[in-house]
Amino acid sequence: MPENEPCCDPVYPVDGQAGGANGVKACGRLHGAVWQTQKGGMADTATLIDQLKAAVGAKGVIDGADALAYFANDVYRTGGTPLAVIRPADVPALQVAVKACAAAGVAMIPRGGGASYTDGYIRPEGGHVLIDTGAFDSIVIDEANAVVTVGAGVTWAALKTALDAKSLRTPFWGPFSGIAATVGGSLSQNSVSHGTAAHGISAQSVLGMDVVLANGELLSTSASSATRHYGPDLTGLFTGDCGVFGIKVAARLPLITLRPFFETLSFAFDDFASCHAGARAAQLARIEDSQFGLDLALSQGQIGRQEGVGARLAIAAQVLAKAPNKLKGIAQLMKMAMAGENPMRAGAYMAHFIVDGADAEEASHKARQLRLLMAPHGREIANSIPTFVRSVPFAPLFNILGPGGERWVPIHGVFAHDQVVPFDTAFKALIASRKADLDRLGIWTGTMFSPVGSTGFLYEIALYWPDARTAYHLQTLDGEHVQSLPDFPANPEARAAANDLKEAIVALMQDYRAGHFQLGRAYPYQPRLSAPAKALLGAIKRELDPKGLMNPGALGL
Repeated sequence: MPENEPCCDPVYPVDGQAGGANGVKACGRLHGAVWQTQKGGMADTATLIDQLKAAVGAKGVIDGADALAYFANDVYRTGGTPLAVIRPADVPALQVAVKACAAAGVAMIPRGGGASYTDGYIRPEGGHVLIDTGAFDSIVIDEANAVVTVGAGVTWAALKTALDAKSLRTPFWGPFSGIAATVGGSLSQNSVSHGTAAHGISAQSVLGMDVVLANGELLSTSASSATRHYGPDLTGLFTGDCGVFGIKVAARLPLITLRPFFETLSFAFDDFASCHAGARAAQLARIEDSQFGLDLALSQGQIGRQEGVGARLAIAAQVLAKAPNKLKGIAQLMKMAMAGENPMRAGAYMAHFIVDGADAEEASHKARQLRLLMAPHGREIANSIPTFVRSVPFAPLFNILGPGGERWVPIHGVFAHDQVVPFDTAFKALIASRKADLDRLGIWTGTMFSPVGSTGFLYEIALYWPDARTAYHLQTLDGEHVQSLPDFPANPEARAAANDLKEAIVALMQDYRAGHFQLGRAYPYQPRLSAPAKALLGAIKRELDPKGLMNPGALGL
């Protein structure tokens, strides 16, 4: 075959961007003896790979086509194939590798736990070095100063296990995907879930970070070990940056006492406006540690499939194991058993709460307050769902496929309170306008919600469509689970329609001035900035990464 003759279609034809003749194509082959970087320079591929192996060890470099195919995917999309994946064992090794990539003019993209769905660590053009920080897994607990220092590759589940042993926790303590999601990934993307109702998002539970910059230098954002706020907030600059400013290697998080007593409550609402009103009342009161809401579609779908006998037994064991009062735990199990499937079908919308306390009396007092707040808006129902979430906070990543084996991607926006109900109305009108095509193609949606401080309301739409799985799904999920689900052939028409709907939803959210987390390459960012803000952002990027090699394209940079 001639050197520059294409042997297959590009992996990533989105927005007209695809690998050139010297790029990595869908077959995974390197075409040509050299790699064309985005800056127009030429890097000797073999030499760079040798340098990376010298820096991190041969076992720390992945450059085989089959293995790289997995790393070309996130949950939602397939991008261009990386030139290599590196997994450095320590920071000095990473610094040497970064310097080699910088000298070669090759893009570098950090990857956390891999659960991104916003093109955060995939690159349309391919040819990048993907940096897996999973080996940075140290956890150092400083009880005297109420600080834990963790490697960027530590999962939230691992951190919780370590802190549970000392009856401690971080204020925000992880997203639902915390079995895989890492601390570094969450700080790069901004995350919500456990602890958010009381303590805010991931960015609000960090004191400082250590970051390897594009030139290989190590930067600490902390001017003080006691407080984040000592002069301008340099730590904040690296939260939600999607790795465009550097590669996080460690973070220092504050600690608080774990409150072992808890109660879980659920309420049903007949319409979204009532659900939002109830959720907002709780937000303002700051009574609960965690709060999330679901519509009927998700309650019966992703959540509802936890209703199997095996799952119920597992939940029962977890409830009893974690209940401070065993008699109360048994009473809770009896209540759940009598409820059966009713909590899944008790209303068009359901909100679920977890309140905690230093003792049973404090937890019960908070639960009573919450019932009073919810009474004008909804009705209490059996609390099976939050009890499950409290007992199993980091469940397996089954939701990366739909309950019927469908492909899945979520789309979210954080709205001001006066915008979220009008957006809900507009979103339902958008779905109704496309209903015939969506039904024909087997595309459906569900929604979930959670508070973001007292001022923001997160509205998340789960989008499902029948389509073939990628290498990401097959490698991430347990084989037995995958085999239990229907298998779909490739479905380009449904995939295109789902992507078009996704883009329409994002545009609609922008119409209602929504903010977004996990920006990656999926959500508009720079168009929302004023000219001075955009200039400042660009100046910071040029100072930290003058060659534009750190995750180019993310955040529109």
